[in-house]
Amino acid sequence: MAFTLEIGSKAKDFKLPATDGKVYSLESFQNSKYLVLFFTCNHCPYVIGSDEITRKTVERFSPHGVEFAGINSNSKNTYSEDDFPHMVARMGEHNFPWKYLYDETQEVALAYGALRTPHFYVFGKERKLVYTGRGVDSPRETSKIRVNDLERALEELILGKPISVPVTNPIGCNVKWDGKDKHWMPADACDLIW
Repeated sequence: MAFTLEIGSKAKDFKLPATDGKVYSLESFQNSKYLVLFFTCNHCPYVIGSDEITRKTVERFSPHGVEFAGINSNSKNTYSEDDFPHMVARMGEHNFPWKYLYDETQEVALAYGALRTPHFYVFGKERKLVYTGRGVDSPRETSKIRVNDLERALEELILGKPISVPVTNPIGCNVKWDGKDKHWMPADACDLIW
């Protein structure tokens, strides 16, 4: 079995606190046609570099029934700035147009097989995975972006077309696993495409 959730797989349920003071599960998003979950954090330069690109994507696709939720699974013991109070402060400062959930136990990151920050998962109406991987091809230096894989996948999904490129390799810092070296990844975690 692959480490990362495979195309066609059903979304895994979760119950996570968010920066808005609420607790969210998969059912919390049942009224949305489509759902984008992405693993993110507070400190990663690839996240910080591309957050405004992600904001534009959310603003473009929200009117089409796409809901977005970021999940921070990074260990606060690796980077203290990835703790929940810093998440609340970051949302307060930037007012991002997505829910920001905290996976302190890292169980959700393991269930989804999150590899890096950011790592995007796009689910269709039946909450089956139709795209996983990067948002853009240059998240740290957005002036060099040539491809926005996330937007292409969402455009095709909304139009009812097959997803032309359903899997890409996420680009970013690896998820910071608790009790491990900051560069450690699970043994069965690997690139999604070769």
